[in-house]
Amino acid sequence: MIQPIVLYGNPILRQRCEPYHPGTQVDSIIQDLWDTMYNAKGAGLAAPQIGQLFRIFIVDPPFVDFKRVFINPTILEYSKETSVLEEGCLSIPGLQAPIERPISIKIEWYDEKWKKNTEEFSGLKAKVIQHEYDHLEGVLWLDRASSKFTIPMITALKHCQMRKVNNVDYPYV
Repeated sequence: MIQPIVLYGNPILRQRCEPYHPGTQVDSIIQDLWDTMYNAKGAGLAAPQIGQLFRIFIVDPPFVDFKRVFINPTILEYSKETSVLEEGCLSIPGLQAPIERPISIKIEWYDEKWKKNTEEFSGLKAKVIQHEYDHLEGVLWLDRASSKFTIPMITALKHCQMRKVNNVDYPYV
């Protein structure tokens, strides 16, 4: 079911999420995440963005054959080499900035069948995973952006906090 997306300014986005107990029934939240993300035309979505403080996120970035569910993920390694990619977020509609992140990661997680996985990802896959993983830690891309980009965004961020956003065609809270 499509859920409203939690917008910037809501304290839930700044909280660290709790892990699931392995074997917990997660089908409903997974379906809610997929429905909500596709409705909003996103590349990924994390549980706190729909008001749930659990360690789960989904990714399905455009132009890449990569649709995954990550439950209780832990990033084990980050590459030293970094690159910059423009990032936005459904919880901060209409704003983007270049964000520097490691180009590759090694991550451990459970999938939707509670199978444990460990894999290395690079490029866009690694970037999207890191962005969604940050949500589980209470971190937003704004925290990683240079002030030369975020200072001009102050008015738009205040509007977002007051829920006065324009050109958003998905439900939000």
